[in-house]
Amino acid sequence: MFVSSGFYTISGGTSPTNGNELSDDMEKMFGGMWGFETDPLQMAQKMVTHIDNKRKALGIDKARERVLYDMAMRRELT
Repeated sequence: MFVSSGFYTISGGTSPTNGNELSDDMEKMFGGMWGFETDPLQMAQKMVTHIDNKRKALGIDKARERVLYDMAMRRELT
């Protein structure tokens, strides 16, 4: 259910659907995908890599100057 909602779902163990065409195209079809990893450190790295790739695709991966808005600046936004 989470994968079909667009989430990257990763769990320990191995995939019961290895070699299945559906699992290969899951992200294209639903926007989400399954990930399987038995090593916790590699699991965390896969999550970070996935997040970094999504941030890059959205163009929000670059550092930029932060601005503290006062009330007048906030009113100009609307």
